Amino acid sequence: MLQLDQVQVSYAGQRVLDDLSCQVQAGDIVSLLGSSGSGKTTALRAIAGFEPLQAGSIHLRRQRIADATGGLPPEQRAIGMVFQDYALFPHLTVADNVAFGLHRLPKVRRTGRIMQLLAAVDLAHLGSRYPHELSGGQQQRVALARALAPSPALLLLDEPFSNLDIELRERLSLAVRDLLQAEQVTAILVTHDQHEAFAISDQIGLMHQGRILQWDTPYNLYHKPKTRFVADFIGQGEFIPGQVLAKGALATEFGILQPGPHTPIETSCCGSEQWVDILLRPDDVVPDTHGPIQARIVEKAFKGAEILYTLHSRQHNTRLLSLFPSHHNHAVGDTVRLRIEAKHVICFSR
Repeated sequence: MLQLDQVQVSYAGQRVLDDLSCQVQAGDIVSLLGSSGSGKTTALRAIAGFEPLQAGSIHLRRQRIADATGGLPPEQRAIGMVFQDYALFPHLTVADNVAFGLHRLPKVRRTGRIMQLLAAVDLAHLGSRYPHELSGGQQQRVALARALAPSPALLLLDEPFSNLDIELRERLSLAVRDLLQAEQVTAILVTHDQHEAFAISDQIGLMHQGRILQWDTPYNLYHKPKTRFVADFIGQGEFIPGQVLAKGALATEFGILQPGPHTPIETSCCGSEQWVDILLRPDDVVPDTHGPIQARIVEKAFKGAEILYTLHSRQHNTRLLSLFPSHHNHAVGDTVRLRIEAKHVICFSR
């Protein structure tokens, strides 16, 4: 559906996108994930036609829509866009906002499409209201319906949930995914929230300094990060020192981590007898009243069904993170016992 090939975009002589390349398959929902300044919004604007390219090319459905010599204007690209601030027309009703891109359709078909989409975003009863009469979540859904109305080849969403509270953001992101799949729309979401990206995406491109460091499934980004930066950015965890032994086993201060059929160890970048840093996720460090590791709780974060504890092992002078069931409600300063039960171990050369 979409291909970016070595795209470069600069502002005032400073490179913002640096040889950016990726492919998006038809029907996929993908996310460009990264911190502020990583270039993800610039990439979206370049695809939409709002930013000129200094080098590289962009193809949509095998048609070149942009390169260093120019490109199709935004209105000819068959691309829909949902902005962070929704950008609804304040003087138009909800129904008229949705109808904005449907002026070429006959009236009957136009009315039918409006009602179809308002029903899909659960706003059929609010078609006659104006944007200022709606909540933020409702305005976001109107913006989505308006962008989907002309049946675009590609839908771009620029941090569409960032102005919403966390609970509404999570609920709407799942509803948007269901709607995009029902409409069979290919979509690219820009976000800095990895939980949001994980919930909605088939593929995620993790961006840093204008490049995509890893383009992969959410599962592989979490369990098989290709670089230490990706491992640090995705999820939570702490690194401990270790050494690669024969057959991929790892010697650590907490004992030997032995690979098995259900405990793969990602040591592709690490040779035998090499010293490495091993990433332990919170779910690798398991509470166990008879466990061999003693650690003191230095921080706690209640997460509903679980509590995330930050721990310090005096014996090894090591910091660990661990998820406990929430009924294991310990106080900061308490000592608990643990064991390492790594389901998927990631290591990098020291």
